[in-house]
Amino acid sequence: MKVLHTGLIAVFCSLFVLSAIPALAEKTPEELAKESQEACVASASTKPTPQMVIDKVEKAAALLQKEGKAAFPKFQGKDSEFIFAGTYIIITDLAGTMRMHPIMYKMDGKNVIDAKDSNGKLIQVAYNEVAKTKGAGWVDYMWPKPGEKTASLKVTYVKLVKVEGEDLIVACGIWDVPPEEVQKLEK
Repeated sequence: MKVLHTGLIAVFCSLFVLSAIPALAEKTPEELAKESQEACVASASTKPTPQMVIDKVEKAAALLQKEGKAAFPKFQGKDSEFIFAGTYIIITDLAGTMRMHPIMYKMDGKNVIDAKDSNGKLIQVAYNEVAKTKGAGWVDYMWPKPGEKTASLKVTYVKLVKVEGEDLIVACGIWDVPPEEVQKLEK
């Protein structure tokens, strides 16, 4: 009985130690990306509005200013409030480096300054132009919806934010906005 008792104590202690070490309890980037995409697709039944997107970008910018880059994990996974209504927040810098993408995590750390949409539009260059000239605003381009392969018209709200002394762009886009409304947003 003493051996069984000692063995159980060892198991419980091991479980306690493992759960107390956050690095061992974290999910892999692949798991987070899968969760993020599933959450995005699952939330797509709610139709996002431009105002919802602006509000989330503003909230994300405020969170980044408060917590710095340590807040990046809060933009990922099934429980993130920043994955909503079939869309999500991404973060880039003015050099064109993807700093955080909740679904395409393999893009993190990669330079996307030359990334083009299906019509040849340089997306990050357009983000930078709006962010630098206006501070915040809308950019339209062709991009696939989460889980799809075919590009659709997407309009993205971008906001320049200073985080730990560095200029970053917080962005969130939506699809299925009529072209005439897209034109109004971009003015």
